[in-house]
Amino acid sequence: MELKVKSFKFDKLKIMGKKNWILKDKSIAFALRIVNLNKYLVEGKKEFVLSKQILRSGTSIGAMVHEAEFAQSEADFIHKLSIGVKEANETNYWLLLLKEHTLNESEYISLHADCNELISILVTTIKTMKTKPKPHNS
Repeated sequence: MELKVKSFKFDKLKIMGKKNWILKDKSIAFALRIVNLNKYLVEGKKEFVLSKQILRSGTSIGAMVHEAEFAQSEADFIHKLSIGVKEANETNYWLLLLKEHTLNESEYISLHADCNELISILVTTIKTMKTKPKPHNS
């Protein structure tokens, strides 16, 4: 009898590209941008409320991607990436508020584009996982 976790990890590695999972790299890079944004907002603009919100949601995207790496099942993998999508969507909301309050247009456009790229990759990965054929157990 084969463990589902083993076959799942094999399939997941195929989707992730084995060594270089671009979603992981991009989510880390985005989180670092958000950390720098938080520092800029707190130290440079004395903005303490929205900065905390965007720090939490913007870094949670990568946390969910990393948690998904060790998901216990396909459903768990999809669930963790789905939470990542929600966090990215929330981050876009805080970016929009910051655009009206603190960020200039070019800062907003750059961060918003990166966040939307993460959403696109996450959604594509989730759709791929949901539509891939299920292995038959004999």
